Amino acid sequence: MTASSGGIGAAVAGRLAAEGCAVLVHGRDAARAGEVAERLRAAGGTAEVVLGDLTDDGAAAEVAGRAASWGVDVLVNNAGPVAEHDWDDAEPAAWLAAMNGNVLSAVRLIRGVLPGMRERGWGRVINLGSRGATTPQPNLVEYSAAKAAVVNMTTSLARHLAGTGITANTVSPGVIVTAGMRKLFEDGAAHRGWPQDWADLEPLVTAEYAPNPTGRLGTADDIAAAVTFLASPLAGYINGTDLRVDGGLVPVP
Repeated sequence: MTASSGGIGAAVAGRLAAEGCAVLVHGRDAARAGEVAERLRAAGGTAEVVLGDLTDDGAAAEVAGRAASWGVDVLVNNAGPVAEHDWDDAEPAAWLAAMNGNVLSAVRLIRGVLPGMRERGWGRVINLGSRGATTPQPNLVEYSAAKAAVVNMTTSLARHLAGTGITANTVSPGVIVTAGMRKLFEDGAAHRGWPQDWADLEPLVTAEYAPNPTGRLGTADDIAAAVTFLASPLAGYINGTDLRVDGGLVPVP
């Protein structure tokens, strides 16, 4: 489970552990990753920690090697840096960084664990996308493009793995309330003339920024539930799909 030392990743790790999975918690901060692993163990789960920067070939190879030796049957690629740029200020370096952090980070891990999954004849690869993959956001241009590439490569991977017992799917979150997301809107509330208290701010964010038929913003647990289902034997006939968990925010084409 990459990038599982906080936010959505930590929620997914917790749900998988609760379902009986042994979880390899990944992050770059030893203290944060260790805290998540300790919480999982305190709740009766099995968890260990692996550290490494997945944008670096060497470090990612070490993480992938540890995951392979762990015998990973379910790979969840959650790592994916996001930065706010529009077409006027997104320099080529930002595009390269978005592709490296969102696409190649997943590719490195996938290539490292697939041999073991093939040998065992069973596996799940679940990549985290974004609503921006199908509705590109004008202030997240290179991030949206990178997430579109994640969806595309996941479908390609599913076809490549035909007959192996391994499925590959994408989960694309909508607007999810994490600590970082809250801070982003709280910091910008005054500029918009909005209240800064989250209890008053959240309904405005829902109505103005993320209007959806469900009538609320998403939570990390919403994403964790979707990932856990796709990781389970119940989802064996779901393959190559992009599961949008967005409350209906993105219209169905």
